[in-house]
Amino acid sequence: MRKALRWLLALVVLIGTVSTAGAATAAEPEAVDIKDRLLSIPGMSLIEEKPYTGYRFFVLNYTQPVDHRDPSKGTFQQRITVLHKDTARPTVFYTGGYNVSTNPSRREPTQIVDGNQVSMEYRFFTPSRPQPADWSKLDIWQAASDQHRIFKALKPVYSENWISTGGSKGGMTATYYERFYPRDMDGVVAYVAPNDVVNKEDSAYDRFFANVGTQECRDRLNGVQREALVRRAPLEKRYAAYAAENGYTFDTIGSLDRAYEAVVLDYVWGFWQYSTLKDCADIPADATNATDDAIWESVDTISGFSAYTDQGLTTYTPYYYQAGTQLGAPTIHFPHIEKNYIRYGYQPPRNFVPRDIPMTFQPSAMRDVDTWVRHHANQMLFVYGENDPWGAEPFRLGHGARDSYVFTAPGMNHGANVAGLVPEQKALATARILEWAGVASATVQENPSAARPLAAFDAKLDKRDVRKESTLRP
Repeated sequence: MRKALRWLLALVVLIGTVSTAGAATAAEPEAVDIKDRLLSIPGMSLIEEKPYTGYRFFVLNYTQPVDHRDPSKGTFQQRITVLHKDTARPTVFYTGGYNVSTNPSRREPTQIVDGNQVSMEYRFFTPSRPQPADWSKLDIWQAASDQHRIFKALKPVYSENWISTGGSKGGMTATYYERFYPRDMDGVVAYVAPNDVVNKEDSAYDRFFANVGTQECRDRLNGVQREALVRRAPLEKRYAAYAAENGYTFDTIGSLDRAYEAVVLDYVWGFWQYSTLKDCADIPADATNATDDAIWESVDTISGFSAYTDQGLTTYTPYYYQAGTQLGAPTIHFPHIEKNYIRYGYQPPRNFVPRDIPMTFQPSAMRDVDTWVRHHANQMLFVYGENDPWGAEPFRLGHGARDSYVFTAPGMNHGANVAGLVPEQKALATARILEWAGVASATVQENPSAARPLAAFDAKLDKRDVRKESTLRP
């Protein structure tokens, strides 16, 4: 009897051991490679993988509906990239609002939270353009819905907190995404995002240019701009030769003359968008007595004489289309230039889009976003540059906003960032980003002034990427 009991006890122990081992195996499945996990997502395909120390970097295509309201209208391939750090880290969702870079890079919030980064190419920027292109499907809601679908597809892989970000048009994009899908992200960091609420009222820009920088710098810039129009005839001859040499044409804008004036009128704006006060030393001090070469070189360096050619405009047709249908576009005046020298003034976006693409402006689009931000912003940070023209009409917060901030970096231009804020704001912004991402330490939670980026600066990965195509685009 005792022997039988010993055998029974041994059998129970054996069964228990086997069951425990099986449970352990079930709880610890074999790791699946991140590339396989990404490619197992329906509609996701690999374009290429590029190596980068400490990360995996993938360039991918994701199948999107042309019309999120009616998926039966077809699909297109939208490029995205994934900078993979670790699925246990937070993820930053970035878009610049234009084409996506296919080289590894890291946005400032990604460095701050030491996380993954998903970057999206904005719809209708090639190659992420439906064919044939139904331009009526290029609007801020459709683009926000692109981001929403990408987020929903990737959230099971990257299950920790998400923060959306972008600069300039990308900052606008991050804001619109939050307006339409406020439950997706855990925080928003929008850099230098213009907010043209009433398209026909642009006096804020005139006030900006009357006061930015120093009087000496403004006088230098205004002098070169005026002189470029005074010398229109000889410089347009040079422009014609330049266009012929490079095969440039002017069908979209209508004429070389229109293009020339557009480039010249962008000059002062372009300087403050991309340069700093110390760069005024490079501007001719006495424009009246400067050579034609000096005037040409200064305007070309800052504005770019290729900008309003057909070849220069083609890449940015989707932006100008949106500016002329929803985003709005600034109009400024030039009190330092006699009216007889200005033939067209600031031209509307319609002049920069081929005429076979219909455009109708929707004045309610930006009013809706502005109202929503004022009353419903939650865990949103807006960063502007003091000397950036695009910040003349910023987003503002109202009484309904919660845990949201608008900060301005002193002396900075269109490349303004958290690192350029005054120390108190820099620490607070960094602390809030860490908190929203779910990675703020107990020390930072108790003392925001202790907040620092979690990842070390990488000169190649964190290289500043201020768009500088030398024309009037955010």
